[in-house]
Amino acid sequence: MSLLHRDVQREPFGLLSRFRAELYASLTARADALFELTDAMLCADGPVKTLVGLALAPEHRRGRGALYAGLNQGRLDVARLRRAVAAVPLPKAADGRLVLAVDVTPWLRPDADTAPDRCFCHTYGYGDNKHQMIPGWPYSVIAALETGRTSWTAVLDAVRLEPGADVAAVTTAQIREVVERLITGDQWREGEPDVLVVVDAGYDAPRLAHLLADLPVEILGRLRSDRVMRRPAPSRKEFHQANPLGGRPPKHGGEFVFGDRATWGAEQALTVTDTRLYGKATAQAWDRLHPRLTRRCAWIDHTAELPLIEGTVIRLQVEHLPSGGEPKPVWLWWSKTDATAADTDRCWQVFLRRFDVEHTFRFWKQTLGWTAPRLRSPEAADRWTWLVIAAHTQLRLARPLVKDLRHPWEKPTPPDRLTPARVRRGFRNLRPTAASPTRAPKPTTPGPGRPVGQRNRRPATRHDVGRILATGERYQRPAHHKLGTKPRRTG
Repeated sequence: MSLLHRDVQREPFGLLSRFRAELYASLTARADALFELTDAMLCADGPVKTLVGLALAPEHRRGRGALYAGLNQGRLDVARLRRAVAAVPLPKAADGRLVLAVDVTPWLRPDADTAPDRCFCHTYGYGDNKHQMIPGWPYSVIAALETGRTSWTAVLDAVRLEPGADVAAVTTAQIREVVERLITGDQWREGEPDVLVVVDAGYDAPRLAHLLADLPVEILGRLRSDRVMRRPAPSRKEFHQANPLGGRPPKHGGEFVFGDRATWGAEQALTVTDTRLYGKATAQAWDRLHPRLTRRCAWIDHTAELPLIEGTVIRLQVEHLPSGGEPKPVWLWWSKTDATAADTDRCWQVFLRRFDVEHTFRFWKQTLGWTAPRLRSPEAADRWTWLVIAAHTQLRLARPLVKDLRHPWEKPTPPDRLTPARVRRGFRNLRPTAASPTRAPKPTTPGPGRPVGQRNRRPATRHDVGRILATGERYQRPAHHKLGTKPRRTG
């Protein structure tokens, strides 16, 4: 446990020590091995290439057997660790608003036939920049964004998506739990601006706004350029004036076709901003537009009357791209109405900050080695994922504490502009003074293992990649496929 006085618990060193103590307390089995594995991940020389390579780090005082046993047989109180991650100071926007980004990143396992619960993950940039579906474990991650140009984010939660899962339903439950933890942890108080949740085009932003309407959140999502929205229905007085013979008043107004400029009409807000990389950025906003819902797909089981989910549509157009390509407009949907010029600028600028989470994913995979272990059990993958989140949180708390150990060819960087990789480079010098509750390892003798020349009599089970039938049941291979034989032909 941390021995710091309560008066200094909000100082950077006190926050780091207290979080390390909470991390150790959340490890309920094989705690020493898992905690030292996290320290080895933070203090290893260079990027983590293999899991067993962490056993050679001085911070990991146990053997490689304890390393694998900790991931495969250890236990982690995820609920307690989630509360600890949500309790540390979080970055906020200039107006004091919390901005959360939601995205899915895959842990690709294309050759792991013995790993269960894999599904096809949509990947980019493989095979001459072609989009491919590769087997793996997709994780839905929620992170708090900072302002300005930075590669830092505060990761708050990660959930592995199982085969056949409703991504929208899982994301809604995940956002709800994160926001409730933030409210409980006094990160959001009554009277403060609503939490802004930013999603990409793969999410149904209006549906998320409808499902989270009881929480103090706003949804900002990108829409496809071929969408069609509807305007508000005319009032009863306006309808009767236009139709003196009577009739049934419509539920929806005229169409707003993204690809047809003639249907746009006059915008409610228009802003022009000079940018360094994109030239002039022109943003237009149209108020009170909603999608026309039908009883299919996500709304097929909705028994009540289909709702009208109104919001603001924002179109962002830039002059040029740094790559020299043809700039295409970006369409956004904001769950609030009556948008002003300031709201329009804030929305598109915050949406561009959403891509900071891609830097976090790259840092996890290329430096911390998130996808380096070849684990078979999904539960072990979840434990390793939360250890990576805990390591990344410690780096964020150590930003004002470490010194910049730059290489001779690197430029000096102010302390507040250090990247996660450069903070990790100096974490080894900070670790001896931080709280380290692990106990000394006990000497052991390795077991005899399998006798030489004897084959494995318990072959691992092979699993198909996330095949879900129309009935909702998981597809299973016939018996002859599991035994590795083929059906005999007759006749």
